[in-house]
Amino acid sequence: MDFWQQYRAIDSRDPRFDGQFVTAVATTKIYCRPSCPARTPKPANVTFFQTSAAAHQAGYRACKRCLPEAVPGTPAWNVRSDTAARAMRLISDGEVDRSGVTGLAARLGYSSRQLNRILHQELGAGPLALARASRAQTARSLLTATDLLFADIAFAAGFSSVRQFNDTVQEVFALTPSELRARATIPPRHSTSGVGGEPGTTLSLLLPLRAPYDPGIFEFLRLRAVDGVEHATTETYERLLQLPGGQAWFSARLATAGTGVPALAVDVMVEKLPDLPVLLSRIRRLFDLDADPLAVDAVLGADPLLAGRILLIPGIRLPGAIDPQEILLRALIGQQITVKAARTALHRLAGLGSPTTLGRSGIPAGHRVDRLFPTAVQVADGGAGLLKGPARRIDSVMRVSAALADGSLQFGVQDDRADLERKLLPFPGIGPWTVNYVAMRVLGATDIHLNNDAAVRNGWAALTGSSEQADPRRVSVAMERFSPWRSYATMHLWRRAATPTPPPVKALSP
Repeated sequence: MDFWQQYRAIDSRDPRFDGQFVTAVATTKIYCRPSCPARTPKPANVTFFQTSAAAHQAGYRACKRCLPEAVPGTPAWNVRSDTAARAMRLISDGEVDRSGVTGLAARLGYSSRQLNRILHQELGAGPLALARASRAQTARSLLTATDLLFADIAFAAGFSSVRQFNDTVQEVFALTPSELRARATIPPRHSTSGVGGEPGTTLSLLLPLRAPYDPGIFEFLRLRAVDGVEHATTETYERLLQLPGGQAWFSARLATAGTGVPALAVDVMVEKLPDLPVLLSRIRRLFDLDADPLAVDAVLGADPLLAGRILLIPGIRLPGAIDPQEILLRALIGQQITVKAARTALHRLAGLGSPTTLGRSGIPAGHRVDRLFPTAVQVADGGAGLLKGPARRIDSVMRVSAALADGSLQFGVQDDRADLERKLLPFPGIGPWTVNYVAMRVLGATDIHLNNDAAVRNGWAALTGSSEQADPRRVSVAMERFSPWRSYATMHLWRRAATPTPPPVKALSP
């Protein structure tokens, strides 16, 4: 967007652009979200920044009225695959806190100096400033939504000391932590720490999202849920997972904030508090909370083939990934078989997963998860005897598991699609479909077409009224008109393929 497109967005107070840029006003030294209700500043006094970190570095503080940090994230980090976008995905996953700027740069294949220059050119701030802004955002969420002690919030948000936490909150928000908590519009939800020596801290939070939000993502996860590891209904989803510092559990459902704005309500339990920002980042990616549904639906809905589907299902989402290795193993096991058959195979494999060490007192009664998804090491050691089907598929799963286990294969949100091709295609049994599926789920890539996917072809045939499965070459060419949102078009086609065609209604005799 150029200056005047952004200015028109703030002049109309358009909430669609919240989280995509911030507006800094020279006369007040304040930055706001685009929908801020304050009087629109004169163009001469306005500077637009892609990130709040850039506004911080330029000497601006956050608006106390519109709270620009309390918005969904930037959808561009999934649309874009350049270095800046990949760096932002890693920063939100806590890479700077775990391994510093040097580690972040190494994951991206640059020196620290090169990366710092790229991010300053692209985003107006370096990796340390971007990580600091992320910590401030997490701290604000915990201050206003929980009753955690300030010291716990400081370390949960990634600060190295309580003093650093106090100074950053004061500088970014021009409020002390106590004042920020006192201004909360929603009463803090109760939080608990481990009881009776059991590890874990439990919190309840509301994660902002952009409406409309189609709840069909819960059904997608339900159909693929692995018993013991995860449990889902058409309205809820919960699971256990391993994070850098320890184990974690979460449960999610759609809800509304105090203002009536839709949000994702999550109950979370982490073994180590510093893992909390990582967990929240991965939940956001899993549920695609930072997507821009109006931009997606505008392109898809302009096509006659999908126009009716967009009216029926606005705001469809692209399911993400909690763990990249897990998604690759699921994709390999599920190749060329039905979702139901893949789930059965994964149920057998789940027995290899480690039982949870989290205190059961922190996880509400009645929840049905008790183990982690098996690691690559566990699958490499014991998976061969549990997997069924063609020997070539089992061999492929075992080879990939061994490569993941010994570290010779490493991939994640720091990659782009070309990286995935280079790393994955050399393995026997991995083809373009697998690479594209991993790109959709792990990278959140928005413009993927799964060529020759049976469900895509069936969905296309159902939409076009054909009695036969569509020709993959024709579907591939036709899907190009949905770019850059072909991944979301794929979700619509999958949904249509899974929906039985209603029988014709017989006319009543007069």
